[in-house]
Amino acid sequence: MKASAFVYPWDVNGDPHAAARVADLGVAQVTLAAAYHSTRALTPRHPRHRVVTAEYAAVLYPPDAARWKDRAPRPYEAGDWAPGDAWGEAAAALADAGLEVHTWVVLAHSSRLGAEQPHTSVVNAYGDRYPWAPCIAQPATRAYLTDLAAEAAVRPGSRGTELESLGWYGLAHLHAHDKIAGVALGDAGQYLMSLCFCPACGDGYGDHGLDPDELAAAVRAALEPVWRGTAPSDGGWAGVGALLGETTADATRVWRDDRARTLQEAAVAAVRAAAPDGFQVLMHADPVSHHCGANAGVDPAHILSVVDGVAVPCTGGAGLLSPFAEQARPGTVLAANLTVVSGMGGSPRTLATDAARARDLGATELRLYHAGLASDADLEAVRAGLGVE
Repeated sequence: MKASAFVYPWDVNGDPHAAARVADLGVAQVTLAAAYHSTRALTPRHPRHRVVTAEYAAVLYPPDAARWKDRAPRPYEAGDWAPGDAWGEAAAALADAGLEVHTWVVLAHSSRLGAEQPHTSVVNAYGDRYPWAPCIAQPATRAYLTDLAAEAAVRPGSRGTELESLGWYGLAHLHAHDKIAGVALGDAGQYLMSLCFCPACGDGYGDHGLDPDELAAAVRAALEPVWRGTAPSDGGWAGVGALLGETTADATRVWRDDRARTLQEAAVAAVRAAAPDGFQVLMHADPVSHHCGANAGVDPAHILSVVDGVAVPCTGGAGLLSPFAEQARPGTVLAANLTVVSGMGGSPRTLATDAARARDLGATELRLYHAGLASDADLEAVRAGLGVE
């Protein structure tokens, strides 16, 4: 199967050997970050640094000033961790090494946006804002994400894109020094804590027969026994219905699914309008539409009618591929995303076995997370797993 490795521009720029090292893994492609959230990243082989701190979500290229003039929200330019056209510089080096370069675009995930423009954030039933999670129901945010998708995806030299966080973000977040695991929230609790109660969502609930104030009160009442530890909050969608009531739960999902689907359609259409013929559009996705996060929850049949394929989290098991495989058409890309960094829970030494299992469940390609973060030993295991001698 064709394999692609995820890479950051700072993994490559300033390291004359980085591009060849990635090519030597046996991958045909790289998925190179063009718009990315804040992070602290290890660079274990770079000649100039060992840790890169990307302080806020930013584009890793110069944004089009005319496109964003007088607009809010608008993308932030990166600081010294990715100066100038960092994406373009890295892409050129990787292409010179014989690799096909695709963009990696993180969309509805920006803590700086939420801090500076708090009205853009998801607001839970208790009134707490999630600054990392832009509300995708708000018209200005939807317009921003659609234009950002087109600009960041279609960089000069890119042959395709992978769109991450193109949907609802909620409570779950890999945040610095997280301390939110004191009460175990299952799938149902996560959903209730991820419902948004900003004015746009309040209007949306009203259009579906729900009073937003009454809904927020119902969510708080449903969660009270969860906080006390006297009621479970798992059970998938049935668990949400058990806590909130099936009719109310279903109405919230109709609103949220519509906002996610229509945003995904608009963003992909904008990318295709900006891209040359043959440009591949993939999305990082979860086959359960009420799920939130980087792998946005989707309906498999719908999303595979919009994009060319999906990248699906498969570390620890490839079961999430099956619902997409059932809806796949000839030429659909189903990319199994496997973590190959041992220190981050990956299993590079079982790559060949994991890839074979994913193939059996419908995978057509592999995504390897993450070439820049992995140790030399992990990269050697990747080479062996991909059959490089």
